[in-house]
Amino acid sequence: MPSSPRPLRKLGFLTIGLFDEADPRRGHESTLEIIELGERLGFDSAWLRHRHLQYGISSPVAVMAAASQRTRRIELGTAVIPLGWENPLRLAEDLATVDILSGGRINPGVSVGPPMHFDEIKGALYPDTADAEDFSYERVRRLLDFVRGKPASDFSGVQGFEVFSDRVQPHSPGLGRRLWYGGGSLSSARWAGEHGMNFLTSSVVKAEGTEGPYDFAQIQLSHIRAFRAAHPDGARARVSQGLVVIPTDSASPEQRAKYEEYAAKRTPRTTSPQGPARLMFAPDIVGTSEEIAERLHAHAAFREVDEVAFALPFTFEHEDYVQILTDMATKLGPTLGWRPGA
Repeated sequence: MPSSPRPLRKLGFLTIGLFDEADPRRGHESTLEIIELGERLGFDSAWLRHRHLQYGISSPVAVMAAASQRTRRIELGTAVIPLGWENPLRLAEDLATVDILSGGRINPGVSVGPPMHFDEIKGALYPDTADAEDFSYERVRRLLDFVRGKPASDFSGVQGFEVFSDRVQPHSPGLGRRLWYGGGSLSSARWAGEHGMNFLTSSVVKAEGTEGPYDFAQIQLSHIRAFRAAHPDGARARVSQGLVVIPTDSASPEQRAKYEEYAAKRTPRTTSPQGPARLMFAPDIVGTSEEIAERLHAHAAFREVDEVAFALPFTFEHEDYVQILTDMATKLGPTLGWRPGA
């Protein structure tokens, strides 16, 4: 039997941070202003998407560092850093440094697999080692070990006037408990649980069975339950859901029409598995906070989480995000049982 909906404990949002190539500073400044607004509205977390060789945030760790100096309370996350582009040792140093600067507020989310369009970029990314690179879960395990303080070197001690450590410095003790895996498959869910990570679910899952009909919410629910079954914390293991949710309580008629058109264009892809990877997409949810809450309470996976990072649509204007975030914090969140600072 499905569980009763849990009161929402943590309210977050996710942004891609789009910018114009002719004026990239303006787009990055808009992202920072949105994060500042999120803190003022009481959001618990702000999450950054990661986009390489596109017009979105290519360096979320750098943006988190900037945001950490313009905020004091809100947690800052990545959803997600594709580790195929990263050296786990160097990334561990960057994450620990930003976590120290933020006062222990960052939540790095990661994933694995070959980089997108790998054949086209491998000569630039890994000119000498492309065929030898390991894009499996082992890359995540290395990052976990480095962040959690396991040795990265066989040498430590004093050499001349310099002192060397055998583990990543700075070491941020709490960071290892705030690492998230962004997964859309049963294997990812189980692996994340077995390795004591937190689990990020999104609006995309894999339809892994051979027979339909396919139900997005039921597939996502199976991932959440598999993750918690494998995690040492069991039912208390942290899961955050990241559906696209667009409240319209204070939206203008023009904004409502734009939001509905945006969702309608994306709806056809939600009816069946897409592409060779058999991806299933969740429908975007547009409406008043009461209407959205009703649909979420009927969503089998939402009923088993108490944290969300609602994804902001990619292509809207700054003022649209202000309206959406304001309605999320003042209307939708409270309707779902959330209280700022609770």
